[in-house]
Parts: sequence; structure tokens; C-alpha cells
Amino acid sequence: MSEIKAPKRAGRVTIRDVAQDAGVSVAAVSKVLRNAYGVSDSLREKVLLSMGKLNYRPLASARGLRGRTYTLGLLLPDLRNPFFADIFDGVNSALARTQYQAMQGISVHANELVDAMIDRQMDGLILIGPNEVASRLSDIANRVPLVLIGHHEPVDNLFDTVNNDDQLGARLVVRHLHAQGHRRIAMMSLAKASTVITQRELGYRLEMMEQGLGTAINIIRCSQVLRDVQVAVRKLLESPHRPDALFCWTDLIAIEAISVATELGLSIPQDIAVVGYDNTMYCDLAQNRLTSVDQSGELLGLQAARLLIERIEGRTEAEHFVVTPRIVARASSRRP
Repeated sequence: MSEIKAPKRAGRVTIRDVAQDAGVSVAAVSKVLRNAYGVSDSLREKVLLSMGKLNYRPLASARGLRGRTYTLGLLLPDLRNPFFADIFDGVNSALARTQYQAMQGISVHANELVDAMIDRQMDGLILIGPNEVASRLSDIANRVPLVLIGHHEPVDNLFDTVNNDDQLGARLVVRHLHAQGHRRIAMMSLAKASTVITQRELGYRLEMMEQGLGTAINIIRCSQVLRDVQVAVRKLLESPHRPDALFCWTDLIAIEAISVATELGLSIPQDIAVVGYDNTMYCDLAQNRLTSVDQSGELLGLQAARLLIERIEGRTEAEHFVVTPRIVARASSRRP
């Protein structure tokens, strides 16, 4: 019986294979990969052509030994909130004409994942809505260039931040609802505090007092677990002092509030108006028609990627970019 041999696997294409195919030296290929100064357009074109022809992909670890891996880590709190997809789109748009690639990770408690990304020699990190304490953020920034999205407490010059003006966003919601004739305006907030939540609650409180509605301030805090949201909204809407408007800290919660109100036989916005935050793609759906605060997730992502690359290139002075929010009014809050 003859022996059956497994087919031989093709080896990984190396820098030497690229050099031989392009008819240049290994050093020349290395210069192109490093985007070194003085590389001619003709040499670059010749090497890139051979890389494409041979499907050559440099090892990220090997590139890291030469200085950079051209990979950036993007940490998301979860995958359920469509607003994070808008941010990711912005990051990818910013990186489209660069050598950088964004690697995304999902973690509520990001400590281990951050360390893993740094161990894999990623050139920089973007953290969205980080829950880490200031000392931990400082530690990360001392190890790798860092940009935070949704963090209102910058620490010295160690990292950059990209934020929406969350306090103003909440104020705009209260002003809008007040202009529509609503006076009993409640807020659905998040049980776990963050700098974003703190700023939105502060904006809500300040504007309620500004509009003479201080005695009607009503903040309900719950987790993001769907069942917890449903229970909290139902309890609020079935109470004898039901609000006539509900401001939710994110669209995801606002859409669930609309669903609970509808199940209870309430009409929106006649019985209760609902406003969300983020202006995600689901706000436009006919069953939602959700008024929301637009904080331009794509712009946040674009600016975060820009700042991170500048950090990697050597900038040390901190920058703190702030997006001005706006209300996008739809049928969920407008009086007929």
C-alpha cells in the first residue's frame, strides 16, 4: 500500500521574495515598507507591484521591531449601541489614505484587553467611554499614545480627548421639550456613573432650573440590561405622577421607552414625548421617528484618529476637541 503524502503548504512570502521579483535589494524593499525618506516613486511603484502580485503581507511583529506596526487599537464598551458603529466609520475614514489599520476590541472592563493590545505592539489606542480611574489612564498614556472619546477629565498633557458637549446637549433637550409645551420632563440615566453621564445629568438639572422647572426634576437611573430598562420605564409611566416627556441618555434606551409606552396604550407624543441621544440610524425608522441629539459620531471618530496619529508622530501637547451638539426634531416630541 503506497503512502499518501499531504500536499506541501506554500511558505509565507518573504521580503526576499518581493526583492527578487522586483529586481531590487532587500534593503530597498525595507525602505518602502518603512516609508523611509528618499525613496523614489519608481522604486515604490515597483516594490508595491511585486507585493500585490505575490500577496505579500509583512508580519506586524517584525514591523514592530523596526519601530511601528501601523496598527491602532479601538476599544468599544459593547456592540449593541449603533452609535459606536458611527465612530468606527469615522476612524476608518480617517485612516483610509494612511498605512494604519484599526483593530477593534469589545470590553466593559478594558484592563486586560488594553494590556494585550500594548503587548502586541499597537502604535496607539482609542478608548471609547473608558471607565478606568485617572491613575490607570495615566499609566496607559505613559506606555502608548492614547486618545479618549467620551471622557471629560483630561489629565495634564498625557493624552488627548474628543468629546461632545454633553452638558449643552442635555440643555438643548430640555429647551426643546419646554418649547413644545412639556413641563414634567423626566430623565432616564445610567446607574453606573461616568463623566459623560455626569455632564448630561448636570445639563438636565441646570436647564430645568433655568426654565423654572426645578421642582419637576426627576432622574431615574438603571442599568443597560433590556429587562431592567423595561421595568424602570413601565414603573415610571404607570406612576400617578407620570411625566409628559422623557429624555433618555441614549437612543437605545429611548427606543425601548417608546416600545413600553406603546404597549401601555400611550400615544407619542400626545401622552408622553420621548427624546434620545446620538441620532443613530434607527431614529429615522417610521415606528420610532425619534427626536435625538446629534453629536456626530463619525466626526468624533475622524478627530480621534487624527489626534492619535499626531501623537504617534511626536506631538506632546494635549488637545481636547469638542463637538457642538444639535437637536434633530422628529415626531416623537413635536406637538401636533
